[in-house]
Amino acid sequence: MRTALLQSSGLPGSVGENLKVLDAAAGRAAAAGAGLLTAPEMFLTGYAIGDDIGRLAEPADGDSADAIADIASRHGLAIAYGYPERDGETVFNSAQLISAEGDRLANYRKTHLFGDAERGHFTPGEQSLVQARLGGLTVGLMICYDVEFPENARAHALAGTDLLVVPTANMHPFQFVAESMVPVRAWENQMYVAYVNRVGPEGEFEFFGLSVLAGPDGIARTRAGRGEELVVADVDPDLLAASREANPYLRDRRPGLYRSLV
Repeated sequence: MRTALLQSSGLPGSVGENLKVLDAAAGRAAAAGAGLLTAPEMFLTGYAIGDDIGRLAEPADGDSADAIADIASRHGLAIAYGYPERDGETVFNSAQLISAEGDRLANYRKTHLFGDAERGHFTPGEQSLVQARLGGLTVGLMICYDVEFPENARAHALAGTDLLVVPTANMHPFQFVAESMVPVRAWENQMYVAYVNRVGPEGEFEFFGLSVLAGPDGIARTRAGRGEELVVADVDPDLLAASREANPYLRDRRPGLYRSLV
């Protein structure tokens, strides 16, 4: 399945403008043959927008979800995107996957919040394993900091995730996560990982970009630079199957020795 990574911060604070950016990117991704387009963490509203997070938060089935379902169906590709989700009085940092037919396939709430800014605005999610079937693949969702916990990625590997989609808002000085950690996560868990970052200055942060689709061999299939960019690469089920057959990590595990971890 051809996968497009939208490295952009859009226009923080403007849902309408960000929907336009997403629509234009979906058109370019579809023209390149992509079956999935992924946008960064909190793409719908912006990340460093302070108390506007609560004001702009929407239900998972809100107006913006309907608008993105329309974008997906018009362009004929699935879309994963980050947004602030309102559930009653509670707000989550969430990511949603919508099919090419406009159906809501999965919604994930970030389980590991990063820093005081996130902990001050969001409630952590309690479900670490969220998956959906898409294009013959099992697709899993995480958000940014979540993938830095090896237990999270290993849980997805054991549950059969083929492509782990990770909308991200990572900033200086943590470039090593995109450069080194994400390819290692893909290798040690025998899956593809699509890590899709914001880029440029926003509030107190400087997002570094470097979005990457890493394969189960630990090699980047595509990697963005440090500017606004749309990159595309393929998730190859045949390569994935061959890599899993050759790599013994999951077969050689001894879970009985790891009980102290929990």
